[in-house]
Amino acid sequence: MTPHRPLPLLALLLLTCSLAACAPRQETGGSPASPLTRVPAADRKTAPDLTGSSLDGRAVRLADYRGKVVVLNVWASWCGPCRAEAPELSKVQQELAAKGVQVLGVDTDAERARGRAFQNEHKLVYPSLHDPASRQLLRLPRGYRAPALPYTLFIDRDGKIAAKYVSRLTGAQIRAITRPLLAERASG
Repeated sequence: MTPHRPLPLLALLLLTCSLAACAPRQETGGSPASPLTRVPAADRKTAPDLTGSSLDGRAVRLADYRGKVVVLNVWASWCGPCRAEAPELSKVQQELAAKGVQVLGVDTDAERARGRAFQNEHKLVYPSLHDPASRQLLRLPRGYRAPALPYTLFIDRDGKIAAKYVSRLTGAQIRAITRPLLAERASG
């Protein structure tokens, strides 16, 4: 008879749960094949003015980017897919900043030091709001808070949520989603 070893089973269960926390989940009503949900201009909701301090301690306000297309990326340092997409986000920021795109991260790590280490390791060229208890994210309208990381909201020039992407993004996907938003004119 083989002795029962609960520790490996427990370790496997914890690994499975931690991987599931990063896995993309589709909101009801969306296509199970696509993690992207676009919002028609007439149905867009205004994004709340997320505010706080960056990982570097500077003041950050989403409203300061009004007039730009904002790629609001929610991440944590422990999330594997977040780690994979970070260089893509930095590259897009460098390529599209002159065209009116601003990447803004939201770090959900409990400790600011972990977020700063992630920022330094990946050489992020965009700011990230530190939101350890997700208090700022809880201000998002219903249907725009994702149950897993990473997730990204695309905010139009008028400060309205134009799209949601619940999974890891590539640079090509970011460019494809922002392209039509850059073509839209701000109403104000």
